[in-house]
Amino acid sequence: MKILSLIGARPQFIKEAVINKELEKKGIKEILVHSGQHYDKNMSDIFFETLKIKEPDYYLNIGSWNHGEMTGKIMIEFEKITIKEKPDIILVYGDTNTTLAGAIVASKLKIPVAHIEAGIRQEPKDMPEEINRVLTDRISTYLFCPSELAVENLKKENITKGVYFVGDIMHDLYKIMEPKFRYDIFNELKLKENEYIVMTMHRDFNVDNKEKLEKILQQIEKISKEKTIVFPIHPRTKKRIKEFNLEKYLEKVKVIDPIDYLNLMGMVKKSWKVITDSGGLQKEAYFAERQAIVIMPDTGWRELIELKWNKLADENNIYEKVFEKNNAKYPGNVYGKGNAGEKIAKILKHLEEINVR
Repeated sequence: MKILSLIGARPQFIKEAVINKELEKKGIKEILVHSGQHYDKNMSDIFFETLKIKEPDYYLNIGSWNHGEMTGKIMIEFEKITIKEKPDIILVYGDTNTTLAGAIVASKLKIPVAHIEAGIRQEPKDMPEEINRVLTDRISTYLFCPSELAVENLKKENITKGVYFVGDIMHDLYKIMEPKFRYDIFNELKLKENEYIVMTMHRDFNVDNKEKLEKILQQIEKISKEKTIVFPIHPRTKKRIKEFNLEKYLEKVKVIDPIDYLNLMGMVKKSWKVITDSGGLQKEAYFAERQAIVIMPDTGWRELIELKWNKLADENNIYEKVFEKNNAKYPGNVYGKGNAGEKIAKILKHLEEINVR
């Protein structure tokens, strides 16, 4: 079996590295294509060192364009490679323009599409990521879901064939990286375990509007009078706070420069709770068995909200959500047991053995 994998963003690069190792174990040949939709030359060396991320076999160097043009450019170049390589399956990840472009090319060439992170749904329905993931799911042959809720989402849309609950690749990654977590910042700030909150915030809908940002920071100021808050501040957020002259609300907050993944995860692991608008961090908090207050109108990880582990908040109720009593017990294995990559490779190997094509 030959698999052609298409990635286009930093998180996909890391997830693909986890999958690649498992495919190698099963003797499955993988050709890796990077669209160049996003390219981070400063990607942390720790991921390369730990995961031994390989260089792409093809790099399309697409860059940033409007959605339609970017998707079209990727399709044109990826189709050429697909025709040349003649893969048995095309593997795509998540919800980027790259993902949709790869899925469309595969379906037009009558090659089965395998979608990792299938079945995730989030409001609003007109956001580009939601459009990409919904359309990709519609034309995928094999849908690898990170949670049971993702399976249910597909079922509601009458998609049941080729659907597998395998768990979340990010859980695999967390388990791989956990022994390497660092506690430099924790020690430098002389923090006490379970007695502080880690906060991150960068979304445009939270920081670009002065009135909304001020309300959020008023809530944070109120919390900081009762609980230590450590705030690795995103450049965008820092710029807006200065521009809107809102620094006064952060006098009691430990505002620090952005920190690397290993130190951030070390901070989260020893924290009391997390406040964030990051899609990844709200889930990583769960892996660390810490509750997250999510400053978003909706989340792709609704299962954690439904289980009352994480909570959605807005600019008016963050304080309330942080200190609200929560008797929910930690819901284990929501995203599998950290062996999603192994499961995906096993299924693909089985498909090869039964000669699915």
